[in-house]
Amino acid sequence: MIYRQVRFRHKIRKLVDGRSLASARKHTLRLLRTNRFSLDSKRVIETINPAGFEQIRQRYAIANPGADWPKYLDLERWIGINIRRIREVELDLSRPKRILDLGCGAGYFLYIAQLLGHRGVGLDMDRLAMFREITRLLGVRRVVQRIEAFRPLPDFRQKFDLITAFMICFNDHKMPGLWQVPEWEFFLHDLAKHLTPRGRVWLELNQEYDGTFYTPELKEFFQNRGARINEHKIIFTSGLRAPVSASPTAR
Repeated sequence: MIYRQVRFRHKIRKLVDGRSLASARKHTLRLLRTNRFSLDSKRVIETINPAGFEQIRQRYAIANPGADWPKYLDLERWIGINIRRIREVELDLSRPKRILDLGCGAGYFLYIAQLLGHRGVGLDMDRLAMFREITRLLGVRRVVQRIEAFRPLPDFRQKFDLITAFMICFNDHKMPGLWQVPEWEFFLHDLAKHLTPRGRVWLELNQEYDGTFYTPELKEFFQNRGARINEHKIIFTSGLRAPVSASPTAR
């Protein structure tokens, strides 16, 4: 009897906080969107020019790449990861969007988004020929520039409905100059210029050496800007508003 009461209370909590309703909504929408490209790793991989990708693989593949860049040649793994990202950001449910992906790497995220009818632009450095060749093979448009503290993003000549950045390293991840509030304040202020009025921003941070993703001051800063924070994910669901109060002081 006690077990049943606990389960009942858990179900009620899920209904109150909206999780069950949101999950049911997504499930229903995915069932109805039968005219969309099927998000299956095998099917996505089949759309990629096999001969062209094999040539790239032969040039750059190494045995046991570990954390090195050739790990991104594992199509099954990285297409699967990016399908999960697409679903989490709900691009499989939405109408066509204009997307800017910061640190686009091999371009898999934007490629899958394009299969769903979205339009995308990637931004990244041109340090790795492998990424240059893969994005070209996939037909992913890429603008080359390094993201640096207090440096504006380039002029893309358009505004975006969604701006994403996964596994962020441009914040000087695991470096002595790790971004704090002033750097992020400049970055978000500049990012807002490239976002439509009700556009979304989806940022995913990497874990630092101390096991954290951000300082308490930085977390407060993000929240004051209207972010929803879920561990390493910093999500702005409706534009980038100015801070609620004066900007906090960096640690």
